[in-house]
Amino acid sequence: MLTTALLVFAIAALGGLVLASHVLRGRLAPWAISIAHALLGASGLVLLILIALQGGAPARVTAALGILVLAALGGFYLASIHLRGKIAPKAVVFVHAGVAVVGFLTLLSAVLAA
Repeated sequence: MLTTALLVFAIAALGGLVLASHVLRGRLAPWAISIAHALLGASGLVLLILIALQGGAPARVTAALGILVLAALGGFYLASIHLRGKIAPKAVVFVHAGVAVVGFLTLLSAVLAA
């Protein structure tokens, strides 16, 4: 299930790249990709929560979960901006992406260590 979570986050990251490219060009991102990105991210978080609740999850998995929850909070903020029909500030997009990448790499290190 850990590898599945990693793959789900990897696919979500691809959508995130597309979304960020729109914002960086000063364009509003497509809603379909935004929703797919959010659903994939949420699915990955649910998988990590289930792994953590089963007990015995390595500390890196718990750390990745915490970091990715922070990234999700940033994503909620970005979605609220998108809902108002505005283009998100580039700095917020970079922070969201940076936190998500750190969480992904933390999860990757847990998968490789398993």
